[in-house]
Amino acid sequence: MKFLKQAVLIIVLLVFFTPINTNAQDSDLGNWLIYIGNKKLNNGWSIHNEVQYRNYDAIGDLEQLLLRTGIGYNLTENNNNLLLGYGYILSENYIGETDEKVSVNEHRIFQQFTTKQKIGKVGLSHRYRFEQRFVEDDFRMRLRYFLGINIPLQYKEDGKNPLYLSAYNEIFLNTESSVFDRNRVYGGLGYKFSNALRMELGYMNQFFENSGRDQINLIAFVNF
Repeated sequence: MKFLKQAVLIIVLLVFFTPINTNAQDSDLGNWLIYIGNKKLNNGWSIHNEVQYRNYDAIGDLEQLLLRTGIGYNLTENNNNLLLGYGYILSENYIGETDEKVSVNEHRIFQQFTTKQKIGKVGLSHRYRFEQRFVEDDFRMRLRYFLGINIPLQYKEDGKNPLYLSAYNEIFLNTESSVFDRNRVYGGLGYKFSNALRMELGYMNQFFENSGRDQINLIAFVNF
């Protein structure tokens, strides 16, 4: 249970040392708390589950709650995965420059293909995702491409490299006339506590067509 205590400590430090603003309209720095879980089943099948709690500030001023689940299948062992998923997203959007918010509900179906490769000790991950989005009474579709890099920082005789650097870039493209939706750039430091748990603390910039936001991300990856 040692790794659970360390995980709790990281969350507490993040909450207390990230700047808090009483009016999120004045802040460009937010905080995302993310849980990503995978349950292996028989014959290459797996269940994916995900919770993201996104805040305009450190915590308490909800920007978005995202719940995602899906069933995946490994085409090859650990390298090529197909996944069919569903997501529910609750967004709390500010109205103009006021402190008033409006709630927006979205139901999302998505299909994705993930492939991984190694270049020396550096790991690369490519993810291609196609989304069908039901946003209130509106229907939209979107394409996403994710390129992730994992660089180990420790080299032990037993082959375990718990400390690592993580980075990714993800671009979002709409199928409508306004093609560019957003781009995310992320860099973080991660630690693998065991085969069941690893955690990352990092910084992400999310760039829109006419604006941008910065986020501190705390991510827990759980395999069970």
